[in-house]
Amino acid sequence: MLLSPYPTTGERIRITLLWLWCGMVILFLLVPILIPVPLSFNSGAFFIFPLEGISTRWYEVVLGTQRWQAAIGNSLIVAFGTTLIATILGTLTAIALSDEKFPGRRIVMPLLLSPLIVPVVITAVGSYLFYARVGLASTYAGIILAHTALASPFVVVTVGASLSGFDRNLMRAAAISGARPITSFFRVMLPLILPGVLSGAAFAFVTSFDEVVVAQFLASANQRTMPLEMFIGLREKLSPAITAAATLMMALSIVLLVVANVLARRGKQRPRID
Repeated sequence: MLLSPYPTTGERIRITLLWLWCGMVILFLLVPILIPVPLSFNSGAFFIFPLEGISTRWYEVVLGTQRWQAAIGNSLIVAFGTTLIATILGTLTAIALSDEKFPGRRIVMPLLLSPLIVPVVITAVGSYLFYARVGLASTYAGIILAHTALASPFVVVTVGASLSGFDRNLMRAAAISGARPITSFFRVMLPLILPGVLSGAAFAFVTSFDEVVVAQFLASANQRTMPLEMFIGLREKLSPAITAAATLMMALSIVLLVVANVLARRGKQRPRID
């Protein structure tokens, strides 16, 4: 009995219903996230629909007020510091764990990924209790180190995925040719795994830039990050400026995640050298 290459009426109905259900789920997830976008352009001073008018006054408040400028600057300082340290440590860790001869590999990997599973508030409380004793509380270094612990697992995972297709015989060939290990890394390994490294760096930046719980425990009054400023604004005074800040953060996160996705795809599509 030959099967028809064309879908039957029943199959078309099931496919249509599946697409409708997926669309409803996506809409249900996106609507709460996208609501702040039109509110950020409201000319009024309250969260109301329909909008009283279209204006960019709240973006001017976020980008032109000293309080918000300081918060944006603090977020960028912490995010860039976290990205730098997490990318370096995560890349080196992923390289070590990609070696099958690494001792305790099955034990170390779950421990490194534990920050993704443990609630952030536990990490925040533990970091505060430890940093308060060593003098790192209310310092940029303390916040950056705490964010590094949260962001490093993303770098380990993305770089580890890039290393899964890396042929270590290339490193041996470079060593036979007389290249030192550090030279082999920068000229052979790093160019091949660079998409994964950059993708991990993008995830690390977004993780740090959007984090609020750890910052609430560790940041002083002069070190408020942008998410922390938004949280304090929600608690003290509701202002549409918060929706403008949320829209800017959302746009930045989307851009970085799209870049990370593009880099990850390029890493998977790179030709393998046999």
